[in-house]
Amino acid sequence: LAAQLTAKSVDTLVIVGCTTSGCVRASVLDAMCAGFRPIVVSDCVGDRATAPHEANLFDLGQKYADLMTADEVTSALTALVRDRVA
Repeated sequence: LAAQLTAKSVDTLVIVGCTTSGCVRASVLDAMCAGFRPIVVSDCVGDRATAPHEANLFDLGQKYADLMTADEVTSALTALVRDRVA
């Protein structure tokens, strides 16, 4: 997948899903190690319990990824499209 994304000039991945302490975390680390900029949509991820969810979001945000809400991602993508059209 990384090679296909790189061939299409993708540099940023928006990550959502379950489980923050498992699959989401692994996807972020894989993305970062493959040279992508991971963005975790903080209100579109979850875990079985609040404590591991919050701890992993904090750790991911401090070390590996940008954290944004769905509204923030939508606004950023809208602005990007607007800038490219203008």
